[in-house]
Formats: sequence, structure tokens, C-alpha cells
Amino acid sequence: MTERPDKGANQLRKNSLGLIAVTFMVVSAAAPLTGVAGAVPIAFLIGNGAGMPATFLFMTLVMLAFSVGYVAMSRHVSNAGAFYAYAARGLGGRMGGAVSMMALFSYNAMQFGLLGLLGGVSAGVFGSMGINLPWWAYSLIATALVAVLGYRQVDLSAKVMILLVGLEYLIVLIVDFAILGNGGPQGLSFDFFNYEAITSGSLSASILFCLGSFIGFEATTIYAEEARDPEKTIPRATYISVLMIGLFFVFTTWLMVVAVGTDKLQETVGGLADPTSYFFELAGQYVGGTVAMIAGLLLVSSLFAALSAFHNYIARYSYVAGRERLLPSAFGNTHAEHQSPHVGSVVQTIMSVIAIAVFALAGLDPILNMFTWISQIGVLGVLGMMSITALSVVAFFRKTQTNVGILASLILPVLSGAIMVVLFVYVFLNFGDLTGTTGGILGIVLPCLIPLGGLIGYMMASRLRSGDPAAFARMGQNQR
Repeated sequence: MTERPDKGANQLRKNSLGLIAVTFMVVSAAAPLTGVAGAVPIAFLIGNGAGMPATFLFMTLVMLAFSVGYVAMSRHVSNAGAFYAYAARGLGGRMGGAVSMMALFSYNAMQFGLLGLLGGVSAGVFGSMGINLPWWAYSLIATALVAVLGYRQVDLSAKVMILLVGLEYLIVLIVDFAILGNGGPQGLSFDFFNYEAITSGSLSASILFCLGSFIGFEATTIYAEEARDPEKTIPRATYISVLMIGLFFVFTTWLMVVAVGTDKLQETVGGLADPTSYFFELAGQYVGGTVAMIAGLLLVSSLFAALSAFHNYIARYSYVAGRERLLPSAFGNTHAEHQSPHVGSVVQTIMSVIAIAVFALAGLDPILNMFTWISQIGVLGVLGMMSITALSVVAFFRKTQTNVGILASLILPVLSGAIMVVLFVYVFLNFGDLTGTTGGILGIVLPCLIPLGGLIGYMMASRLRSGDPAAFARMGQNQR
């Protein structure tokens, strides 16, 4: 007999998401095709070139190390606040408040940046087909569609995400196996899995590009209140997501190197008028022009899937912040029929429209300005939240009697957390160079938004502690 979603007043739609749905909803935020077509060629060019496959392998191991403690704590904490709930349970309500606002700042930044990227990419893709609209028109259309999905029940979004992400993987794997079958001009070389290849060029830039390709996997716990059998579904979805993303990029970047040869990689990518056309050039060369055209359309759908994923994250963080009295209580209401966090969804939609209008009216470029400037704020914020979460795991297990071993409760959280802290400091100090805002006030102001968000959240939680100690004590509690 099929398990039906449970209904309750101001509750998310329980028992509505299975393992596949949760996995694909978080993988969609990582936007695999967007990473392959957009981020990877630039990483080849300004990063460590042929060392990218090994760099992705390293980052996969780091993310797995982080996931061990994260998953161990997920079996004890069931709350849609995810990072917020972990911080509140491990480090106290005020740190939980800080992380809650950091999450809203970070995921909104990712959402706004992706809206610019989708608009710019769509204008190019559909413009080549004779459909000429300004970039902001495509961004507004995407915003409207995402709003509909976010407002309705979560399983509708899940079905759309499964379809779109499945198509993304399919088109890339078609190109991958075509290259694998051909072998490339130098054959199936593994030379780039050595120390010299890994340390060539800018390893730090490559690590950051790899990190951006994983963002989203951490959100499995956001669906803890809506998943079926969350004690099993959330841990499994977390590990599967990391492996799906990591191994996919290791395999694909290796074959993107094989396609032209290790020695010719940076020369080939650098010789293109637009480096992000590299994957489409390979698709045309190894498979045919039709596949390249389909890949262009799926790039747009990939970005749409990522937008929908981040919209869901923002709506749920807003809902939890309202439910737990950090934001106005209206945010803590769910839709009477769909049981969706509709208030946060509507507010996020309005904010997206405003962001599009500001950049469009200012005549700024949707990719070079809106995407590059704003999305890096999101990367910085996620690094900060993962650093705090790793520490929260250690603190939680030190004060909670469980049978979790020292590897999951201390060693791996400390190791992965230390790596996240180093990356956070690096991005913060080099934000201007990474976004092209060096020398201007934006290079200083934009990265400071994340600690500012944390400070605001900390103060909001402190006010709650003074005004309603009972509500403060309930912060991050289980909701199953």
C-alpha cells in the first residue's frame, strides 16, 4: 500500500519524498551540465589544467569526510533548518541564529547570480534560433516558473528535478562515452593523475571551482521533515549525492582532457573565443551538431533546475526561521493545501524580481556582473556554514551520549572543518580577484555580507533569548 503524505497545521508535507527524489533535488543545485560547460573549461584555463580530474577526486574525498559527521548527526537531528539546526543543537541558539541568516544571505546570492547566468545563456541559445529577447525577459520567465513550483507541493518539484537532472547526465555521458570510444589523439592517458599535473597552474583556483560544483549536496537535511524514513533516506541521499557529483566530474573532466590531449588542453581552450563553448565543441566533434544543439537547450534547463533547488532551500530556511521566532511568525505558516512554505517562496520570488530589475536598469552584464559578483557570495557563505557545522558536530557529540565512534564524531569533522576554514579565509581575502572587483568598494562590501548576515542572526537570537526564553530553548529541536 502506498504511503500517503501526512497532513498537519503549519507543517511541511511529511512522507512525500523518497531517496531518489531527495537525491535528485539536491544534485540539481550542483547543476552538473552547467559545471561541465561553464565552470570546468575556465578551471582548465586559469586553474591546474590537466590536473582537474585529480583535484575533483581530492574534493570528493573532502566532501565525503565532511559527510561522515554530518550524516552521523542527521540521525539525531530532524529539522528543515539543516545547518541552522545543527549549529543550534551543537553550539547553542545564538550560533544557530547566525547560521540561519548566513544561509538566507548565501542561498539568495546563489539564486540571484544564477538568474543572471540563465538570462545571459538563454539569450545566446535562443538568439541563435531567431528568438531574440533581452536577458532579463528569460530571467523573469524562469522566476515565474520557479515560483509556481515552489508554491505548490514539494513532490511536484521533485518530479521536475528528476527529469531535468536525468537529461543533464544523459547528454554529458553520451559525449563522454563517444570520447572514450574514440580514445582521443593521445589515447586514454592517465598522466594528469600525478603530482606534477595537480600542482601545475593555480591549484587554489581549481579547488574553488571544484567546490562550486558540489554546492547543494549539503541540503539533503533540509528535506528531513518531508522525507520518508529520514533516518535512512537522508544519510543515503547525502552519500549518493557526493558520489554522483564527484565521480561524474572526475570521469567527465578526464575525458575532456583526453579529447584534445594533455599537452594541447590549455592551448585549445584558450584559443576559443568563448572558453565555455569547449564542451559544445567536443559534442559537435565526437557526436554531432544535433547533440551540441540539444546540450545548449539542456544547459538552460540545468540552470532552471538549480534555480528551483535554491528557491526550495530559501523557502524552507525562511519557514524554519519564522516557526522558531527569528523572523515574523507569518513565515512559519505552510499552505493549507500544498503544505509548502509558501510565504518564504513568495518573498523570495519578489526579491528575485527586484534583483533582476536592479541589474537590468543599471545596464550591467548578467554573467560578468550579476553572476560573477553575486554567486561568489553564496560560495563564501556555504564555506562558512560548513565550517561552523563541522564544529557543531564535534560539540554535539561531546555533550550527547551516543555510540558514534571517534572517527565520525571528532577526527573527520575536525579535518574537513579545517579545510573549509582555510578555503573560507582564502575566498574572503581574495574576493576581489575572484570576481573582478579588485580596487573597488564592491570587493570589500560583497564578502562582508556573509559575516554581516551572521551578526544579524546572532543578534536576532539574542533578542529571542531575552524576550522568549522558552522559544530560544526550543531552537533546532526535532520536528518528526
